[in-house]
Amino acid sequence: MLALVQRVSEARVEVDGQVVGAIGAGLLVLVCAEPGDTDLQAGKLVDKLLKLRIFSDHAGKMNRSVVDIGGGLLIVSQFTLAADVSGGNRPSFTGAAGPELGRRLYEKVLELARARHPQVAAGQFGADMKVSLTNDGPVTIPLQIA
Repeated sequence: MLALVQRVSEARVEVDGQVVGAIGAGLLVLVCAEPGDTDLQAGKLVDKLLKLRIFSDHAGKMNRSVVDIGGGLLIVSQFTLAADVSGGNRPSFTGAAGPELGRRLYEKVLELARARHPQVAAGQFGADMKVSLTNDGPVTIPLQIA
C-alpha cells in the first residue's frame, strides 16, 4: 500500500462544488492500494499514521503525532500514486489495485482510522475531487507499507 502524507494546517476535498471532507491541523493522506494488498497493510498504514511523529514539540523538534496534537486525518484515495513512467511519458497505472480491491481497502483504512481516532474525514472513492491544502512546513512523507 502506498501513501503520501502531508502535514497540514488545513485541508479539504470538494466533489461537484460541495465539500465532502475537511480538517484543520492534521494529516492529509493520499492512499493507493496495490495488487496483493490486504487488510493487514490497511491496518499497518493506520498504525503508522497515528504514530508518525511529524508535529513540532515545545522545542520545535518533530516529536509529536497527530494523536498528540488532537489533529484530524483527511484520507483520500489516489490510484495515481502507483504511476509508472519508466516506459515513456504516459503513465501506466498497472501497479495500482483494480477498482474493487482499491475501494475495499480504502474503506477498510477509513473504518480502522475511525475506530481509533476521533477526527477522520474522507474524499469520495472514484470521484473527480478537488483537494485544497495548506502544507505546514512543508512536510511531505511518502510511505510504502508492505
